[in-house]
Amino acid sequence: MPPFETLALRLDGAVAVLSLNRPDKANAMNWPMWQELRAAAQWADRTPEVRALVLRAEGPHFTAGIDLKMMMGLQQQIQDDCEARVREKLHGLILELQDCLSALERCRKPILAAVHGACLGGGVDLLCCTDLRYCSADAHFAIKEIDIGMVADVGTLQRLPKLIGHQGLVRELAYTGREMAAPEALQCGWVTRVFDDREALDAGVLALAQQIAAKSPLAVRGSKQALNYARDHSVADGLQQIASWNAGLLLSEDLMKALMAGRGAPPQFRD
Repeated sequence: MPPFETLALRLDGAVAVLSLNRPDKANAMNWPMWQELRAAAQWADRTPEVRALVLRAEGPHFTAGIDLKMMMGLQQQIQDDCEARVREKLHGLILELQDCLSALERCRKPILAAVHGACLGGGVDLLCCTDLRYCSADAHFAIKEIDIGMVADVGTLQRLPKLIGHQGLVRELAYTGREMAAPEALQCGWVTRVFDDREALDAGVLALAQQIAAKSPLAVRGSKQALNYARDHSVADGLQQIASWNAGLLLSEDLMKALMAGRGAPPQFRD
């Protein structure tokens, strides 16, 4: 497993458990964390033994969002005597941050988020790139960029409306920066389940990830690709995509094992 400065990584069977690990800084997302999130997603994608990934956090909060010290240091990173080149560098930096989180979406393995405490700003961007989101009863979420005079630019405004299907609610959150508590997050579909406390959250999400990891890896990866494709295309395009996928990969040993298992012992699939 790769070494990390801002994350902690462990394997629990076929599930990788990735923890944001700057608890003394409320897991504020500094530059190394952005880079390491991408590296972790790429590692999970290319590691056959990993079939699902749980994203959680150490300390009292999931994340306070982007590290403000990092924000204040960006000017030095993009400085140039030419104003046009300053703007070009800033544009490239924003695209770099976007890519760090989009790597989670590109990862072929399902990513399940377990959120407790505060999840603010960049943390919401991060969650938008996961497959499933769960939280504890004390969790709360906010698109906080508006409170520092900026537009959220790393994915929330593009992904969240598609995830909860409610433009008005997303606009309200983006324009006001107000907090959304766990019951409201469940009601609008932002999270799938609310657990009583953090201990139940960690155990419950890990159990769900283990359940997914026991399924056909080919079928799980294909399902994620099909769902992501269908989200961004028409129904007709999505049907064409899944027809092509199954025409190429349906006749697998996984299918044969599942059919032959019938009602007996659950089939065991290769990575």
